[in-house]
Formats: sequence, C-alpha cells, structure tokens
Amino acid sequence: MMKVFKFGGASLRDAANIQNVANILKQLNEESLVVVVSAMGKTTNALEAVVDAHVKQTGEAYNLYNAFKEQHYSIMRELFDPSESVFTEVNDTLVEGEWVLDELPSEHYDFMYDQIVCMGELVSSKIVTAYFNKVGLATSWLDARDVVTTDNTFREGWVIWDKTKANALKNVPPLLKKSRLVVTQGFIGSTSENFTTTLGREGSDYSAAIFSHCLDAESMTVWKDVPGVLNADPRIFDNTTKLDRLSYREAIEMTYYGAQVIHPKTIKPLQNKNIPMFVKSFLDPTAPGTEISSDIDDLYPPIIVVEKNQALLHISTLDYSFVAEHHMARLFGKAADLRIFVNMMQNTAVSFTICVPNVPDRIEKFIEGISDEFKVKVESGLELITVRHYTEETIASLKKNKVVLFEERIRNTLHMVVKNVPLIERKAVEIAGSKN
Repeated sequence: MMKVFKFGGASLRDAANIQNVANILKQLNEESLVVVVSAMGKTTNALEAVVDAHVKQTGEAYNLYNAFKEQHYSIMRELFDPSESVFTEVNDTLVEGEWVLDELPSEHYDFMYDQIVCMGELVSSKIVTAYFNKVGLATSWLDARDVVTTDNTFREGWVIWDKTKANALKNVPPLLKKSRLVVTQGFIGSTSENFTTTLGREGSDYSAAIFSHCLDAESMTVWKDVPGVLNADPRIFDNTTKLDRLSYREAIEMTYYGAQVIHPKTIKPLQNKNIPMFVKSFLDPTAPGTEISSDIDDLYPPIIVVEKNQALLHISTLDYSFVAEHHMARLFGKAADLRIFVNMMQNTAVSFTICVPNVPDRIEKFIEGISDEFKVKVESGLELITVRHYTEETIASLKKNKVVLFEERIRNTLHMVVKNVPLIERKAVEIAGSKN
C-alpha cells in the first residue's frame, strides 16, 4: 500500500534539515511513498514581498527575488557539487519567475501572486528530489500542477475532484513503478488553461490530503517541529498537553476555529475514505505523535485556539431600519465574494456585528461595496479565543487582563472576542479590585 508524507517549510529550512528528512525516509524504508513538500523556511513570506514590490513598482522586486534565489543556491552549495545538474534545473525554474517580473504588473493581483509565489514549492521540490537521489533514495519528481486541477479562483483554488483524481491515477502509479519515492509540491495546482493556482496559505497539508484521497493511500503523515497535536499553541501557553488521538470531528472543529497545526480543508478528503492521519515530529521521528482517525470516544482536556489580528465590523443601516434577512443575505454574499471568513457574529434589531480576520484591503472593499445601504465601524487589534471542552477555571484564566467584547457558548465550545487591557487601564482595574 502507498503512503503519503508531507514535510513543511520548517523541516526543509536549511541543508541540515534536508539531510535529516532523507535520514528519516531511509530509516522508515517505506516501499511506496508520495512525499509532498512545502517551500523552505519563510520563503513564501519572501516571495510575497517580491509580489508587493512588483505591484507597487518600488524598484526592489528584482533585488528581493535575487535574495530568494541566493538563499536557495547557498543551500544547494552545501548539498551538491557545483557540476551537478540540479543547478541548471533550478535555474531553469527560477527563470519562470523572472518572466513575470519582466512584464508590467497584472491588474489581477491574485493571479500574479500565484505565478510568483509558486516558485518556492517548485524550487524546494527540485532540490529535495536531487538530494534524495544523490544519497541513494530512488526518487521521481512530479509537477503537482499536472495533477491538482482547480477553478480560476487564484490564491484559493477550488479543487475539481474528478479531473484531479483522473490525473493522479494517470501520473503517479507509473512513477512509483519507476522509483520507490515520488516528490511533489504542496500548495499549488493549475487551471484548465494551465495557469498556476495556489490553495490558500499553509495549503500543503491539504495537497497531501488530495493525493491521499485520490490514490486511496493507506495513511497520511504530516511531519512538524512539535511532538503531535497539542491542546494549545506552545508559543502562547505553558504546560501544553499532547493529544495522543483525535477523532476526525474534533480535528475539524479545531481547524475550523483556527488551530494552525493542520490546514482547515485537510480532514474532509481523509474522512471520506477513512484514511488515518498522523502528526509526528521530524525532530524525534520514532515518537508516536498524534493519530487522527474515525470517531473516538475520548475525554479531551480543554483545547484552546487563539486567532490574533481579528477585527469587529459593526454594521448598521443608514436609515436605522431593522437588519432583516435580505440585509444579511447581501452582507454574507459580499463577504463570500471577497473571501472574508466570518468567525463569529451577533445581531440586534438595528445592527449586525461580525468578527473577521483583519485583512485591510478586503475589509475596505467590503465597506465600499455596501456603503449605499450600510455604515460600518471597524474595531481592530483583537483576538478570537475558542475553547473546546472548556472549564470555568480555564475561562477565568483566559479572561485575565482582557476585555471581553462579546462571548458565545454553544454546547461544549466557547468563543470570545477580546482585546488586551492597556497597562494604565489594567492598573486602574487592579486598584478598583483591591478597594472592593
């Protein structure tokens, strides 16, 4: 049976980490494996800066792109002899990005974004494939764009499943007969016109799930720099707990509310075919990690998800009429058009408040698009905290030094939009509390 592994940017950020990934694959010695890789380290952020500079015509786009190129050449010089063919292969790929920069910026920002940002995954996968072959891991390279077919929604392509499955069955099995490993890219796909699309930020997990689903994989494993799925972000909270097992349902709930360990779209393709998913550490590959599979009757500790950089949009009609159903239909339609994800909502007779990720350009377009009928007040700098399986003690701890703007409890899930109390205001609160 074939398995799918996904290695993210942290596991490929430098030469030593690429060598570590090769060692993991040697130790596990899987017979038939599709390896989905992300861009290296913070490459996507660097390429987003290239796109931004090109759009604004600051004159820095080529310099930033050259820095991206040099980062990868530096890693290659540690892994390969100068005469090896991988240098030519990578250079040929990098030229495709330069062609985009040679043209004037496209009026369609998202389209241009995808044509440039995809370079990270393409170059990463070329380097990884060449290194695997160099150290004796027989590996074939596959362009994910020859498999994953999407619509024309650039930056967040919707997968056309029948075409994608047919492509996967056509392209992957012959390569696995030729070599034990196939390396391909996460995050990217292609339209029917052969334009590159991306699947949304951090979309490589989703890519691995797509390949797993289409090829009826035995299992899928995501390799990360944490020991498994934790009940909270260790960068924010101390004393986090590793969850040994999760049901698909619990994993879907966590990712829907913003847990970063797995891309939100990942679970459904796996659940539909009952394919188990494992989250394991590339720093300790023999450790058990976390298993995500069919419904598990388990008692979970409180699971905390914090989404930073949120905004509240307080929406009311210009004539102070009731916010009725037809108003909501228009507001949600506009949000959907702009791909604004509504995390939480609350309404009164004459107003409607939504909590959304604070993406200024999308919010500005949203406000402009409804300005004929609504006025909007924006409150930014907020956090959305979601707690699954909450306890009152956990909630009280999370509210410390926070102002709760609004809160909602549904079954065993609590949501609250909060902002930090400024230091002066916090001291005033503490003094008031001591007087009482």
